[in-house]
Amino acid sequence: MEFICELHTHSRFAGACSDKLTLQNMDSTARTKGIGIIGTGDFTHPKWFMEIKEKMASQGNGLFRLSGSNTRVNFILSGEVCTIFPKVKGGSAGMFDRTGNVAKIHHCILLPDLDTVAQVNEALARFGNPSIDGRPQLSMSAAELVETVMEINSDAFVFPAHVWTPWFGVFGSMGGFDSVEEAYEDQAKHIHALETGLSADPAMFWRISKLDKYAIISSGDAHSLPKLGREATVFEFGEKELSYGAVVDAIKGRRVKRTIEFYPEEGKYHYDGHRKCGVSLSPEDAKRYNNICPVCRKKFTLGVLHRVDGLADRGEGYVPEGAQRYTHAIPLNEVIAFVSGKGVASAYVADAYSRLVERFGTEFNVLLNSSIDSIRESDPKIAEAIGNVRSNRVSIKPGYDGVFGVIDILKPVDPGAQRKTAYGQRTISDL
Repeated sequence: MEFICELHTHSRFAGACSDKLTLQNMDSTARTKGIGIIGTGDFTHPKWFMEIKEKMASQGNGLFRLSGSNTRVNFILSGEVCTIFPKVKGGSAGMFDRTGNVAKIHHCILLPDLDTVAQVNEALARFGNPSIDGRPQLSMSAAELVETVMEINSDAFVFPAHVWTPWFGVFGSMGGFDSVEEAYEDQAKHIHALETGLSADPAMFWRISKLDKYAIISSGDAHSLPKLGREATVFEFGEKELSYGAVVDAIKGRRVKRTIEFYPEEGKYHYDGHRKCGVSLSPEDAKRYNNICPVCRKKFTLGVLHRVDGLADRGEGYVPEGAQRYTHAIPLNEVIAFVSGKGVASAYVADAYSRLVERFGTEFNVLLNSSIDSIRESDPKIAEAIGNVRSNRVSIKPGYDGVFGVIDILKPVDPGAQRKTAYGQRTISDL
């Protein structure tokens, strides 16, 4: 049986997150989307942890369900933290350092039971204030984090979040590392998976041979309910096999069935550039300017593609033997909004979304499984758009420096041409 899993989530207690992110709403949204396993998110926050304890019922297998709910949505205890530490031992971990000497890494933590969460929260509170934000900032190294958590419970699972993003990814351009071993030191032995992030997909990881040993997982890192599952990881278990341990073991054993991915060009850190100057360039073009913005003369924010190119020891298009599958997808409400020209939060989009989900069962069934002919019976334009997405025949203007990319799902292009074409806001020929 296939389980779509969304491990990296947030609550209303995390910065810039919707106040509608409650456990009840997450349960309902997961059911509508077709997510079978969802992270609680933010278990380090005292008020959120209290709600988790009050409202969740243990299934006796390391997973939880909402008390009183008749859904079959399983929750896994999860949280995200940010470690801030000097890259050079003995250095100072200044909070606003932009020299590249300070590492700020986001990590996700999965835990098997509430007692372990309580112990981990107590231990991590010595390094920062967990009540300020659902994603607390901790003055400790990546290695110290993993060691602290694993000493409390060896069944814990830690993985670096959105590994390529410039400021907070383990490989990010603004202070990141060139390898897992460099970042996690002697605790790298406990790192078994890397999260793609919105601006990358597995094909980009395949270009770097030293990453072959890690499972590639994907999560939505959602700050609102509609964004839940915009990326996800798919496992296959017998229903009686399902447990916290089964999920962790499947990742460790690299038995991920596939991931569901954002188009990386649509992510907001794919290309290099400067948002304020309206300059967006491919890595090749940015290098012609020595990575310096020709408008303001400051350094570009170097995107994910630039970092991948810098670490790659394989050419674009390389596929390792036994590589796991992945699928690109676009949230259904965004598909409907684009096709109709209506706002994504409009009543029209909500009504069309509800009709499709009612007919096909879940959002993911519409996006990934239902036949295009069946969808065409409901709406020909939506069917055309979903067909283009499934075949990767879309046009995208890549995101950069915090600006999401712009995608056209009714303007089909040759899939092989997409990444070879610059869709910058201002290209090198404009400057």
